[in-house]
Amino acid sequence: MDIIYTAVATARGGREGEVVSDDGVIDLMLAHPKSLGGPGGDTTNPEQLFAAGYAGCFHSSMIRLAHRDKLDITGSSVTAHVGLGIDGKLFALAVTLEGSFPTLDAEAGQALMEQTHQVCPYSRATRDNIEVTLTVG
Repeated sequence: MDIIYTAVATARGGREGEVVSDDGVIDLMLAHPKSLGGPGGDTTNPEQLFAAGYAGCFHSSMIRLAHRDKLDITGSSVTAHVGLGIDGKLFALAVTLEGSFPTLDAEAGQALMEQTHQVCPYSRATRDNIEVTLTVG
């Protein structure tokens, strides 16, 4: 593989610390979410960061496919729901990707989601590692 870009981020303190990108664009405090006993407020967590990255990458891949296939997906969006759970004795993730398509019917939107799932780098990286569900809302 020819690497064309490398993102760099450093975490300190785990889930109760901070994460900073090498260019300073990301400089965030981490904490457990309020639903898991954390403080809430203006902190984030690894699951939110993963959801943001996956949603952005998936939608970008979808735009490329739609352009290639001459599909109008004006106003579309992808929302990633990243769940943290327990699988046996280990923590695990599960993802639901929800596509919104004001210009496509549900069947065409679902087909585009399935096609995108085959080419998105995040989908390829997680394939057979975590459960990913695709929906159209």
